[in-house]
Amino acid sequence: MTSPLDMTEIVGSHDLLLVTLDTLRYDVAQELAAAGRIPNLARHLPGGTWERRHAPGSFTYASHQAMFAGFLPTPAAPGPHPRLFAARFAGSESTATGTFVYDTPDLVSGLAAVGYRTVCVGGVGFFNKQGPLGSVLPGMFQESHWEPEFGVASPTSFEAQVACAEKVVADLPADQPLFLFVNVAALHQPNWFHLPGATQEAGDTRESHAAALEYVDRHMGRLLAAASARRPCLAIVCSDHGTAYGEDGYTGHRIGHDVVWTVPYAHFFVDEAR
Repeated sequence: MTSPLDMTEIVGSHDLLLVTLDTLRYDVAQELAAAGRIPNLARHLPGGTWERRHAPGSFTYASHQAMFAGFLPTPAAPGPHPRLFAARFAGSESTATGTFVYDTPDLVSGLAAVGYRTVCVGGVGFFNKQGPLGSVLPGMFQESHWEPEFGVASPTSFEAQVACAEKVVADLPADQPLFLFVNVAALHQPNWFHLPGATQEAGDTRESHAAALEYVDRHMGRLLAAASARRPCLAIVCSDHGTAYGEDGYTGHRIGHDVVWTVPYAHFFVDEAR
């Protein structure tokens, strides 16, 4: 069994970018890509489409704990599926030739152990560092950033996060590889303010969720350019879980509905470095 990418060659030679589009539904992401509504993302997607995968958790905290342990969303087809990253442990059925294997408890510290600068640009409340629970995930990184403008209530959250990421890259020594993680809050509720004409009283809808993705796409080019400004970059862009907007009577996530467990995923190379 061979990993789809030889991460043993990529780790060390490339900068790494992991973007979680928090709460993004697979069906909405795929519809917008097909309709040409997210051109900056779609031009990087293999074949112009997202890969359908299963989330490792039904809400942000659980899903990110799994992803930071190397368990990215799983292809939505019978496996086993080789992983890009894995902690070394006996009996792993998804560690393959080409998997980057580390001897630490999590991927973040595993990359730090081989010389990467690990940086988190947080978004939703589990990254806000305002209490013990909100400090667990960003605490895995050597450097972490969060401010209210990055959070779910800000209509300009993603562009503020991108500006932070650009400064991180500009301040980093040229010879140090970077693992940059960005948790994008814009898709998470509340997102009604991204849809022209929507009101707070009417609340969030599937349409405002889609409008939030269009907003993120307008600024995604800047993030990808920053992440690949120093050397070639492997970007992994995915959702951590979806969310329900009334399907079968359900609203929100941390539930076992298909719209929550089915997520979009893509990985691709970006080389803006000159």
